[in-house]
Amino acid sequence: MTALKEYQRLEATALWRPEPEAQRREVILSMGDATLTVSDISGRALSHWSMAAVVRANKGRSPALYHPDGDPGETLELAEDEATMIDAIDRVLRDIERRRPKPGKLRLRLIGGVAVLVLAGALLWLPGALLNHAERVVPRAKRVEIGQALLTQIARVSGRPCTSAEAARPLRHLAARVLGDARRNDLVVLRDGVRDTAHLPGGLILVSGSLLEDYEDPDVAAGYILAESLRAKQTDPLGELLGHAGLWPSLRLLTTGSMPEGALESYAEDLLTRPHAPLPQNVLLDGFAKIELRSSPYAYAQDITGESVLGLVEADPRAKEGSAPVVSDADWVRLQGICGG
Repeated sequence: MTALKEYQRLEATALWRPEPEAQRREVILSMGDATLTVSDISGRALSHWSMAAVVRANKGRSPALYHPDGDPGETLELAEDEATMIDAIDRVLRDIERRRPKPGKLRLRLIGGVAVLVLAGALLWLPGALLNHAERVVPRAKRVEIGQALLTQIARVSGRPCTSAEAARPLRHLAARVLGDARRNDLVVLRDGVRDTAHLPGGLILVSGSLLEDYEDPDVAAGYILAESLRAKQTDPLGELLGHAGLWPSLRLLTTGSMPEGALESYAEDLLTRPHAPLPQNVLLDGFAKIELRSSPYAYAQDITGESVLGLVEADPRAKEGSAPVVSDADWVRLQGICGG
C-alpha cells in the first residue's frame, strides 16, 4: 500500500476494548504494511487487524474510534494528540476505499457477462474463464483480507501464531532480509500444522517453528522462506484458492466480495497437507544469488545425503564467499525461542 511508505515504523498509545463488556486498557498500536498490531505495554501482541477490514466509527470527531468491519464490539480509541497515527490510518482507509471496485457496477458487469456466456453455451469454458477473471480483478486489499481469514482457519488447527516481545523485531529483520524491506511483516511462525512453509493470498508466508528451533544455521530457514516466496510467484496464490474452491465460491467472491467459510476451511486443510510444487533449479539458484544466500544449507536440510539436491550443492552461488549475514547471532537466538522453546 503506497500510503504506508512514510509510516513504516509508526507506533502510538491507544485504548483497546476486546469486547463490549470488557474494560478498556492502554495498549501500543503499531502500523505494518497491511495490518494494525495491538500489543500490551511489554510488547506482547494481543490482536491483529487487517487494514482492509478497519472501519472508523466517528469520522471527523475525537477521540478517533475504530473497529473491525462487522465487529463493532472490539474497538480502538486514539486520543487527539495521536494525530500522526490517526492521519496515517485515515489516509490508508481512504486509499483502500478509492481502490475498491464499486460493488454495484462490478455486479452488473459480471451478471451481464455471465448471462452472455451461459447463452453461448460455453459450459466447459466458463469455469476456467471465471477463475482467470477473478484473479485479475480482485484488489490487493481483498487478497490481504482473504489471507487473514485463511490464517484464522489455519490457527484453529495449528494454534495461534508464535509471538514474543523479544522475537518480534528479529522476525521483521529476517523477513526484510529475505523478502525485502516492504514485506517485513509478512512472516507468520506456527508451532504446529505447517510442515515447513506455506503461502497465503496477500503475501503472508507461514513458517514452521521447527525451522527456527532445529537448525543452528539461519541460512536454512532463510532458504525455505526464499523458496516459498519463489513458489508463490509461480502461480497466483488467490488463483490456487479459487481453483480449489470451485466455480460458485469464486462467483460469490466476485458478486459479494466474500468467500464462503466452508471453502476457506477446506482450502486451509488442503494447504497444510499437500506436497510443495517443485521449483526449477535455475529459479532457485537465481533467487539465492540475488539475495546473496548459500543454497547448500537449504539443500542439505531437505536431503542430508545431498544426492537428490546435488545441483543446489554443486552450483551454490555463495559457496566461496559465504552468505551475507541473515540476522545477528543474538537475533537468531531470540527467534529460536519465539514459540516458547
